[in-house]
Amino acid sequence: MNYTARLEKLDVIMRGADLDIIALIPGPNHRYLTGADHYVLERPIVAFYPLGRESVAVIPELEIPLFERHVTPSKLYPYSDAEGYADAFAAALKDMDARDAVIGVEGLHMRFFEGEIIRQSAPTARVVDATAPLAELRLHKDETEIASLRRAIEISEAALQATLAEVRVGMTEIEAANILEDHIRALGGEGLSFGTILHAGVNSPLPHSGPLDYRIQHGDPLIIDFGAKFNGYCADITRTCFVGAVNDEQRDFYAVVQAANEAGRLAAAPGATAESVDIAARQVIIDAGYGDLIRHRTGHGIGLEAHEPPYLVIGNQRLLEPGMVFTVEPGIYRMGEIGVRIEDNVLITEDGAESLTTFPRDLLVLR
Repeated sequence: MNYTARLEKLDVIMRGADLDIIALIPGPNHRYLTGADHYVLERPIVAFYPLGRESVAVIPELEIPLFERHVTPSKLYPYSDAEGYADAFAAALKDMDARDAVIGVEGLHMRFFEGEIIRQSAPTARVVDATAPLAELRLHKDETEIASLRRAIEISEAALQATLAEVRVGMTEIEAANILEDHIRALGGEGLSFGTILHAGVNSPLPHSGPLDYRIQHGDPLIIDFGAKFNGYCADITRTCFVGAVNDEQRDFYAVVQAANEAGRLAAAPGATAESVDIAARQVIIDAGYGDLIRHRTGHGIGLEAHEPPYLVIGNQRLLEPGMVFTVEPGIYRMGEIGVRIEDNVLITEDGAESLTTFPRDLLVLR
């Protein structure tokens, strides 16, 4: 992994955003730059990247061996439980001469107490939200990242195929989700991209909630939204099928979403805007008379996070570029009756787009 190139990319981003120091906590950005995957616990870990200078980190003493196994900051400021972390932060920020610095933090990830100790340790510095500039850091995936995404998707699709063969009437949503997650682990997934969403029947219109103790019935729609992780990279796939039988209304409902998914994938291309993919998929649903049943955007980026830029939503004029990977997941939901979503993972290439997901999209009735 070329971590030097990634650090150089960070320097370019910092210069463009007029940032003197970037402060990162354990998470996707820190892992991207170092390869280290630390837990976020009550003991703070903050890595500081001063522009054009050596990086430093404030860490608990017990984390030193993990840092030493990866690309490490040049200078560590460890602390013990007995000492506490205040002096370590003060020493680190003094060493960086952060008195008049503009310090960018991860506004969506950094906790209040971590931001406060930075402010207290450098009271004349300006602490700002660097979420927007940092979004550029991982936006374009290289070949190694794409290979990890492909493997995460392969594991996910194989797990889904095996699970659908085992779903039975009378099984609870929780039981079906457990089967899926067991297959993911058995097939080599290192974990889940997010908590599995699996709902049947009247629960199927719930876009973002975990499986319940509802028992799957004959004729139910069954929506499964999940993903395996591989090397830290997240798949995010949704398929909707029907258990035992499907009626004409359900067929029509499904056909609209299937057509919207295809329209969204066809709209994805280098030079297109993120918004245009959303509009293409959304318009199919509106034209079919189901516009009032749309409840979310058409997609979002995937990588070391299951949800990251670019976001495919009306108003986002970001141009799609080679190396960007995102979901196309139109859905329509009639509360208390039926929900259908079909989600694929799409890579922008030099001359078009490739669906990394290949699991069939045609209507499926489980027998």
